[in-house]
Amino acid sequence: MVKIVDKRWNDRELLAAAAPSSIIQIAFLMAPLLMLLVLTFQVMEFFQLVWVWDLTTWKEVFNTPYYFGILLDTLMMAALCVVLCLIIGFPVAYGLGTRFRAFENHIKVLIIFAFLTDAVLKTYGWVIVLDQNGVINWALKGLHLVGPEFDHGIVFTPYATMIGMVYNLIPFMIFTIYLSVINIDRDLIQASYDCGASKFRTFWEVTLPLCRPGIWAGTLLVFVLGLGAFLEERAIGGGKEPLMGSLIHNTFGTRVNWPLGSAITVILMIVAIVIIFAFVRTYRLDKYAAR
Repeated sequence: MVKIVDKRWNDRELLAAAAPSSIIQIAFLMAPLLMLLVLTFQVMEFFQLVWVWDLTTWKEVFNTPYYFGILLDTLMMAALCVVLCLIIGFPVAYGLGTRFRAFENHIKVLIIFAFLTDAVLKTYGWVIVLDQNGVINWALKGLHLVGPEFDHGIVFTPYATMIGMVYNLIPFMIFTIYLSVINIDRDLIQASYDCGASKFRTFWEVTLPLCRPGIWAGTLLVFVLGLGAFLEERAIGGGKEPLMGSLIHNTFGTRVNWPLGSAITVILMIVAIVIIFAFVRTYRLDKYAAR
């Protein structure tokens, strides 16, 4: 007989055992964030960091609407990426979880392999596909779906950036929804059929609500990762309409302005944290309403 030990956080032994690793993790998490915040109150002179402790960097940020325009574009691109990933990913995850149960382990390996594949190689591979001589541009022109503005291909346009973001982030959506689908109790679906419900009504009132945890988790993951996307915009978007990730990368690397880059990063993190808290709050209300 297995004895179940009830452990609570007010247990001193448990706190003592967890304290060392917790302190190390918190220190390594908070130290870079604290350093990032400290850098926002410094200035750069002749590519050298000067410790002056003033608000010059923050004044520049709030007096430059350009940065907030890029932030708004980034939020819109991340939200659109979530919508497209959900539209594409849900049918895929549902089909994998319901029609191919015999290949469950193989499917998991393939999904995990998508995470392990180098994002740089996958993203640059789209340059060939989206080029003016690529198969997508050839098909769109053959169907007369694009005008002269795409004579040089879809590459180096915001459309290419979105394609790259969806391609790189959709595995997160598929995987989270897939986990929800395979954990659905099939007896509930059979009970719905026995009560006379149609397939559509069963899906709408039974299957879809039970998939909500995966949908919420995938939405949050894709949105947060979309906020920091910069490889897609630089590699196949051409850098013509930069996102926050690309702006931060250029500010730190090309412009060598660490205080400004730190301030932009802090703003993006604050916006992301606020959205995450609002998202979690909405999810809790949704769970409460579902009960």
